[in-house]
Amino acid sequence: MNGNDTIAVERPPDVHQGWTRARIIGAALLTVWGALGIGLIAFLVNAWDPDIFTRYAPRYLSGFWVTVQLVGVSVILGAFLSVPVALGRMSGSRLIGGLAYAYVYFFRGTPLLAQTFLVYYGLGSFRPELQAVGLWGFFREAWYCAVFAFTLNTAAYQAEILRGAIESVGKGQWEAASALGLSRFQTFRKIIVPQALVVALRPYGNEIILMIKGSAIVAIITVYDLMGETRRAYARTFDFQTYIWAAIIYLGIVEVLRNAIDWIELRITKHLKR
Repeated sequence: MNGNDTIAVERPPDVHQGWTRARIIGAALLTVWGALGIGLIAFLVNAWDPDIFTRYAPRYLSGFWVTVQLVGVSVILGAFLSVPVALGRMSGSRLIGGLAYAYVYFFRGTPLLAQTFLVYYGLGSFRPELQAVGLWGFFREAWYCAVFAFTLNTAAYQAEILRGAIESVGKGQWEAASALGLSRFQTFRKIIVPQALVVALRPYGNEIILMIKGSAIVAIITVYDLMGETRRAYARTFDFQTYIWAAIIYLGIVEVLRNAIDWIELRITKHLKR
């Protein structure tokens, strides 16, 4: 065989993909979802009422900001509270570890609605005691009760996220830092935490999204967040599109947050891309 000779290789025949059962079901579902989307758009166009929009759009905006503030304050306070809880979960002390486990177990194992009711209605039963210690002014306000309940709830979830992220960093990192003469605090702050936060970013984002969707329950305790304003608008107009617009706004909030998390993850993991 000389240099000009080539080897003829027979190409495999093209695989013809017919309409399998899975493809038929997928196409049918896409058709149904497309029809529902078109129907929803047609309903909103036909049901559009400029008077309702003019009257309730400012209230929707007000409820939107209440939702953002409620979730933002709760998540930030919960992040601070989650640190000692996560450290307690990793503690070698059986007492501290048991208390931290009980806290996480309770707030992750019970509904957020029940926890909010326990704070709003339950603590109201102790009005004389709260007045004696000067806390009644805080717990008589529905918004503060919601922040308190949400903070305790998200702190439990964030503590488990943080604990799992820290424990995902290999023990070799601690040993290498010790060989370099770094203290445990320096190792934790400069080596372990930055790596753990990369691992925890996506779960943290999911937790914030869940809090945004779960925040709608505060409308039951007279907090006029986005859902509270939606309920008030429906009670006065009996127009079902008020709930559709609320769902669209919630979807928009979640989508913006999801893209923000994707952007942050792309930025902080740039050094891992090849």
